[in-house]
Amino acid sequence: MSIPAQENFSFTKKQGQYLAYIHYYTKLNGYPPAHTDLQAYFKVTPPSVNQMIVTLEKKGLIQKQPRTARSISVLVSTDKLPELE
Repeated sequence: MSIPAQENFSFTKKQGQYLAYIHYYTKLNGYPPAHTDLQAYFKVTPPSVNQMIVTLEKKGLIQKQPRTARSISVLVSTDKLPELE
């Protein structure tokens, strides 16, 4: 199933890094990262990762399947994502 690219997007630098990480992780591994993968990469606590995921979802930048592990999809077109630092 194809997910439409988000056209009216705006995100902070940190949010952009999360989006880029989710995109590249998914591209390299064939499935989205788990919260623990995000936690390890960004060196943050589990509540910080959870809050970022909630924020990205509320802003319409990602989509998740409820009660499904590793189900994050980035809705921002790849040409709008920043380089991963």
